[in-house]
Amino acid sequence: MQIKAEQLGKKYRREWIVRRVDLTLTAGTSYTFVGPNGSGKSTLLQLLAGNLPTTEGTLSYSLNGRVLEADNWFRQISIAAPYLELVEELTLDELLVFHQTFKPFKAGLTPSQIADRLWLTNARHKEIKYFSSGMKQRVKLGLAFFSDVPVVILDEPTANLDRQGADWYQEQVRLLGANQLLLIGSNQPDEYDFCPNVLDVSQWKR
Repeated sequence: MQIKAEQLGKKYRREWIVRRVDLTLTAGTSYTFVGPNGSGKSTLLQLLAGNLPTTEGTLSYSLNGRVLEADNWFRQISIAAPYLELVEELTLDELLVFHQTFKPFKAGLTPSQIADRLWLTNARHKEIKYFSSGMKQRVKLGLAFFSDVPVVILDEPTANLDRQGADWYQEQVRLLGANQLLLIGSNQPDEYDFCPNVLDVSQWKR
């Protein structure tokens, strides 16, 4: 899997959030985008995920040398971020079954096994709206970690997690497949201390 951005830019009203982004991101490694709050990390990740329209430039995805149609990008990507909402009226079991209908889990993992890996076995039949913020964040991360997709995007991955939850994140993120592409947005070094490619988004503010 490869994501290629050429002269990518996003503007809100008269302000450029990022501009002239040239990147080639290749599966089998990880990239972290760093910068203080408000620097454009989340916007850039949303652009790369195809969740936001670009103001200028082009974005393309290729899988095994074949360029993918824009309508199919979402099937190749799982994203976890504090600002993305879960379907709170569903129980955990129902949410996992629903998610599985459009993004299968890795290696035939069942919803029950996913709940175990999330440390949420006893909450399987509880509606998401009654989960704590830390439980919800583990669910979001779990959907990204355990989905069978080539691209995983994590924005502020340990937000709302306690120390035990942060340790769980560190363990799970290192288990991602060698053929996956991992993108992280962070200003916390312990969220990406394993990452070989760290890029400062301020270079695209000019």
